Amino acid sequence: MKAVQFARTGAPDVLQVQEAPDPVPGSNDVLIDVKATTVNRLDLFQRDGSRPVNALPFTPGLEAAGVVVQDAHGFRAGEHVLTSKALAAKGGGGYASRIAAPASHLVRIPDGVSFEEAAAAGLAASTAWGSLFDLGRLKAGERVLIWAGSSGVGSMAIQLAKHTGAWVATTASSEERAEFLRKLGADLVINHRQQNIAKTLQDAGGANLVIELVSSTLQTSLEACAPDARIILIGNLGGQQATVDTQAWRLKRVVVIGGGQLTTSTENEHQILQLIAQKAITPLIAQTLPVAKAAEAHRLLAAGKPQGKIVLTHQA
Repeated sequence: MKAVQFARTGAPDVLQVQEAPDPVPGSNDVLIDVKATTVNRLDLFQRDGSRPVNALPFTPGLEAAGVVVQDAHGFRAGEHVLTSKALAAKGGGGYASRIAAPASHLVRIPDGVSFEEAAAAGLAASTAWGSLFDLGRLKAGERVLIWAGSSGVGSMAIQLAKHTGAWVATTASSEERAEFLRKLGADLVINHRQQNIAKTLQDAGGANLVIELVSSTLQTSLEACAPDARIILIGNLGGQQATVDTQAWRLKRVVVIGGGQLTTSTENEHQILQLIAQKAITPLIAQTLPVAKAAEAHRLLAAGKPQGKIVLTHQA
């Protein structure tokens, strides 16, 4: 099989297409021909060496959508499946053209959902669901602030929260992006370069739930909260350090929960794919490239240009 790997850490050009041995399925695995994966920021951190990997050469790719090769564990040859835990598969992550993934990690892709859509939803939608519902306990009628609405997790969280009946606020860096997020369903889009986020949220009644994807903005999130609110700390797009006023935190009785490496259950991932099939939500695809152009995809993501996910496809 072919796989895009890096044998040393460094700039995007260390990513190279290589011939690799086909994975041998274990007793609990399903063999899959991968058709699509995406580029995530963790891929960039692994490639540049800031996030260590177990061994080199390394094949990135956090999710994988593809076709079952042979009957196994209730899955039939030819079925379309998705895993949001592709790094746990034999053969490498989703940048590999074939993986052997644990059956317990797989969900069937419904008719009407493409491999590209399934991969673009993948980990981003699983994380969004986990943060909103598994940890955040979001209910209809509550007000939620979702940072970085144009990100993969942010864009899925906006749609899932609106589908549940929540009032949704989000952040953007330009009017162009703000208009796009309004079309996704956001009730309020705040330009974080021009507006006071905390005051704007307080004027709207305060947030009952905050999906914190930036981390360095934790103090602003606390100020934006209503009393007894919850903050789910998912990402650190702005860095790992934040200074907070513990008095404001204490008096508001805000609960801050670290999300860790958050994904939801495969049952919930199946629900997400069903919502996509029903056109209730739409995974955002910024660009689709062949996996051989993974280095170019890494440069695009590092530059902060994509609005949605960059999808990488394996050619037949």
